[in-house]
Amino acid sequence: MANKIKTYIDEVSEELRTKVSWPTWSELQSSAIVVLIASVITSLIILGMDVSFNWIMSKFYSL
Repeated sequence: MANKIKTYIDEVSEELRTKVSWPTWSELQSSAIVVLIASVITSLIILGMDVSFNWIMSKFYSL
C-alpha cells in the first residue's frame, strides 16, 4: 500500500515538472486583471439589481 502511494506521488510530481504548461508571470498578471474586472462588473450588476429590487419593493409596500 505504501509503495503504491509513493509511486503515485512520484508520477504526479514528474507530470507536474514535465507535462504541465505553467503560465508566465505576465500571463498570470493579465489573467488576474481579467478576473478582477469581471468580478467588479458582476458585483456592480448584482448591486444594481439589489438596489432596483429594494426600490420596487419599498414602492410596493408603501401603497
